[in-house]
Amino acid sequence: MHPFIPVEPTDRPGHYRMVVPKNLCVGPPDRLFMFGGVGLASALAAVEAHTGRPTVWAAAQYLSYARPGTLLDLEVIVPVTGKYNSQARVITRARNPDGSDQEIITVNAALGSRPDSPHHQWAEMPDVPPPEACPEMTIRWQRDPDDMNSQWDRRVASGSFGRDRGLAPPSPDGIGRLWVRPNNSDLPIDRLVLAVMADFLPSGVGNAMGANAGGNSLDNTIRYMNFVPTDWVLADIRIHAVHAGFAHGRVHLFARDGTLLATASQSLIVRIHS
Repeated sequence: MHPFIPVEPTDRPGHYRMVVPKNLCVGPPDRLFMFGGVGLASALAAVEAHTGRPTVWAAAQYLSYARPGTLLDLEVIVPVTGKYNSQARVITRARNPDGSDQEIITVNAALGSRPDSPHHQWAEMPDVPPPEACPEMTIRWQRDPDDMNSQWDRRVASGSFGRDRGLAPPSPDGIGRLWVRPNNSDLPIDRLVLAVMADFLPSGVGNAMGANAGGNSLDNTIRYMNFVPTDWVLADIRIHAVHAGFAHGRVHLFARDGTLLATASQSLIVRIHS
């Protein structure tokens, strides 16, 4: 079992389970729900365990919520398996109190690796102060000390986040940057942890708009690159546009040394708060 994402195999072939823990949820104390990036990460935990291959690309579509204590069934389906890669999907269903199941997340993924392939990187990490020189991101709405927000150390490299969003004018370029790391220093920064980090993208909406705003993810697509050990990850968040109540953006995730670990994109429902 992964130390952060508690997905376990079951006695049903191709099926995995997870009970949603409170510390992986966000929202008001009486309406906590599983953080979207956790839903993607749990699906990747299941499909990687099932295929024995690393994720190259994965896209989650969020359909509904899961509350703390909810039992999730993750069904892995692998239509195609080749010599070096597999194409798969994961259907995550929540068990309702009446015993029925509700589909809440669907993930499509490609997995594998090709030996002796060249490596090049053109995306460049922006020039920002190191995390030690950046202010801590203050949480605006954390009402429960044990929720998802308590699991992370976030430092603002540029832009306005948390309590500061809405206090600055709209960003001229829609860019905001955060240094991110788990509070648990023993937790490895791997594909599952990066999938969760990628879902910090909606926090850039308030910075882009100059408003006390955020959003609910409709999807989360992540593409993995090279992996190097790192203690911090720079989330280079870019909101491309806001229109008709929706926002679209992307985030590059860089290791401290500038290695591009992953890139992700989302569409989300914009929420403007009073």
